[in-house]
Amino acid sequence: MQKATDSDGTLGTVMRGIGVAAREASRQLALAPRETKDKALMIAAQALRRDTQKILDANAKDVAAAKAAGRIDSYVDRLVLNEKRVEGIAKGLEDIAALTDPVGAVLADWTRPNGLRIQRVRVPIGVIGIIYESRPNVTADAGALSLKSGNAAILRGGSDSHHSSLAIHACLVEGLVAAGLPAAAIQYVETTDRDAVGLMLQGLGGTIDVIVPRGGKGLVQRVQDEARVPVFAHLEGINHTYVDAKADLGMAETVLINAKMRRTGVCGATECLLVDRSAPAETMPRLVKALLEGGAEVRGDGAAQAVDARVKAATADDYGHEFLDAIIAVKTVDGVGEAIQHIARHGSQHTDAIITSDEATAQRFLSEVDSAIVLWNASTQFADGGEFGFGAEIGIATGKLHARGPVGVEQLTSFKYVVHGTGQIRPV
Repeated sequence: MQKATDSDGTLGTVMRGIGVAAREASRQLALAPRETKDKALMIAAQALRRDTQKILDANAKDVAAAKAAGRIDSYVDRLVLNEKRVEGIAKGLEDIAALTDPVGAVLADWTRPNGLRIQRVRVPIGVIGIIYESRPNVTADAGALSLKSGNAAILRGGSDSHHSSLAIHACLVEGLVAAGLPAAAIQYVETTDRDAVGLMLQGLGGTIDVIVPRGGKGLVQRVQDEARVPVFAHLEGINHTYVDAKADLGMAETVLINAKMRRTGVCGATECLLVDRSAPAETMPRLVKALLEGGAEVRGDGAAQAVDARVKAATADDYGHEFLDAIIAVKTVDGVGEAIQHIARHGSQHTDAIITSDEATAQRFLSEVDSAIVLWNASTQFADGGEFGFGAEIGIATGKLHARGPVGVEQLTSFKYVVHGTGQIRPV
């Protein structure tokens, strides 16, 4: 593990050393058998359980500092660890170990008329740089997914989760070493110097193949603006739940409350409720009342304000805003067509849902909403790699090249063509 200073005291030298070590480790990981990678993950999971109290003690320092700095409750919630969450992190490593190894999978296999046999085969990307903020669980998720997919990882967590991430990272390294893999396969950038981020975005001398940011708009915007290597990212999770005229109202209420209030600070939280103007008269009052009684601040249009005096008038900026808090914008629309138009204008191509019993309306929504994840009769908070069966996720990608939606082990691979011949040459 490279430290924040070295013999000549320059951060650039240290970071380049981290990159070189990662590149060398990636070559070994690309050839590591599944059994070895899984052994590392299982031992790391055991270490996490054994060191739970040590991890919680480290986390307490981070939480205390965040509260002292005046961080909002939803931000602190993303940071907090407890025994249940540490167990969830350990279980996540075991779930990733249980996944099929993507490396070496043959995606296609065909033979040309000249007898050449061509195969498209999954291979690791190489070195993944992950830059994230307050979520210490990302240390484990990102490191484990990179390892399972045969990639080396360079982790740069935020200063708010520094102590927690270091404690978790130590468990990952213990697993690597015990399995006979290089400790540099998963490196944690120990310095909190923000310049380290800039150096990673430049690619560390060509040693980083892709950057994955996980955090707020400011971080992701900086990464997208400054990165000199490819990026898997989403800028914001401006997610919508549209309640159609033919929705089951009980289902709509249950799904909406979960989509908004389960965890308000996650990127899959619904930020805007759209209600069909032709829905039964009790629809808007019931949904607004449920949100208010659930602890949400509701900012709505005239129709929403008319049903409850507690509803605040929505401004134009409230539509298309990622609150990451117990706040939701509400708007009435003229059917699924206007809902789709509103999402296209104000959404972020992350996650959007429709609640309806009408299959044709649902299919139109699913086909026409151009988001990475679209759902029918389900909460937007299912925008999560674990819920997709990926074991975990390294992030959500809203771009359309290479990876889209939850980024799991398959999305952290590329492919190459393997061609088998019997002496064929191309004719002149």
